[in-house]
Amino acid sequence: MLRDAASPLRQTIRRDARSADQNGSNRMTDGSTFVQAFIILFREGLEALLVIAALAAFLRRANAAERIAPVYMGALAAVVASIVMAWVFATFYDGNHSDLFEAGVMLAAAVLLFYMSGWMFLRQDPKAWQADLNRLAERALGAGTMLSLAGIAFLAVFREGAETILFVHTLAKTANGFDAALLGGLAAATLALVAMFVAMQWLALRLPLRPMFVVTSAFLFFMGLRMVGQAFQELQEQALIPFTTDGVPAFVSEWGLSNGSWEALGTQLAILAVAAAAALVSLRRKAGGATEVREGRPVSAAS
Repeated sequence: MLRDAASPLRQTIRRDARSADQNGSNRMTDGSTFVQAFIILFREGLEALLVIAALAAFLRRANAAERIAPVYMGALAAVVASIVMAWVFATFYDGNHSDLFEAGVMLAAAVLLFYMSGWMFLRQDPKAWQADLNRLAERALGAGTMLSLAGIAFLAVFREGAETILFVHTLAKTANGFDAALLGGLAAATLALVAMFVAMQWLALRLPLRPMFVVTSAFLFFMGLRMVGQAFQELQEQALIPFTTDGVPAFVSEWGLSNGSWEALGTQLAILAVAAAAALVSLRRKAGGATEVREGRPVSAAS
């Protein structure tokens, strides 16, 4: 009698335990999906955002905020192109991206980043900006430079855009689709990236002009070096370039400075050496010109 009375109770307890286990499992799955979605978008979008934020901050400090539109348009065009490329990869390549295509995009982006880095370095003198700002706005920020800025923004986003969309799509297929957890993770990552962008703009407006130009120039150059290393990685995965790691310091790859191979590191160091030599020549010319101007002033005044 007692056993018969206890049987429904045991069944109820077991049913509740199974329900609790299932709910707990669902919560863990939702939490994992949220974290994965956040990491995918934040990690892949961080580098692109930093490049775009640096360009936008530079234009604002150069009193050329009205010329930021091409940067944003380049980034928006890259989002559209990324969606198209993600569809192409999913339809014709079984969701696999092309290493050679990515390497080409990275090298093109690196060239533009090096160009803009040098351009900013040569125009770091605040007197040059403030003495004749209108001329600089028309010439120094002319059509060619604006196309370069738009191109950098496009390639910075497009470089990882299609792959990011594929990652998110794969996560949706393996989880519960585009549910609240996945969308919440993407939304949280978007908010985090926007907050970083706003903070960078706020900080840039409070920095002196020369340090702002030098820091932005150095940052774009560093990003260009990183893209060269990542392009080598893609080519080495296709066995098109040797991959030699013996003797490469561990911190090179641990700190994200290179991919850990002598081939990539050697190329990056060669680019760095050329850039350093060019910077020294430029600084010497500026110093020589300033000396001539100072020495010429008393002559003109006496005459």
